[in-house]
Amino acid sequence: MNINIIAVGKVRENYIKEGIEEFIKRLTPHAKVNIIEVADESAPESLSEGEREMVKIKEGERILKKIKENDYVVALDSKGKKLTSEEFAQRIKMIQLGGNSTIDFIIGGSNGLCGKVLKRANFVLSFSLMTFPHQLMRLILLEQVYRAFRIINNYPYHK
Repeated sequence: MNINIIAVGKVRENYIKEGIEEFIKRLTPHAKVNIIEVADESAPESLSEGEREMVKIKEGERILKKIKENDYVVALDSKGKKLTSEEFAQRIKMIQLGGNSTIDFIIGGSNGLCGKVLKRANFVLSFSLMTFPHQLMRLILLEQVYRAFRIINNYPYHK
């Protein structure tokens, strides 16, 4: 299985980079993980709603260029469906059994994802009602993907 994490911006903090590298290494027996970064749109803190939407659209266009036609796309969005770790593992298993060899997980920038990206998604996932920094979300996502593979394969990590 191929797992692409398509994310807006770069990870700057070393502790996050180290955690990401650790979970990519742990996932090696289960999947090939690629981190695909797209440039974030520079914008001041105080944006009008219209300006914020334009930022999301520009970042969304960059994201959509990285998605292949047959990829299964999971967009991370606070308005998405919340799953337990077991439900998340089951969803990954069903994606595999459905013949999909690539899952693209999409992490937007600080303004979120545009409607076109959400529309392209096969599934919209929320990790919490809380807001997380988009850089940290990569690490949280990778840990949950690793946990999912442990659950799928009946390994004890999940307990």
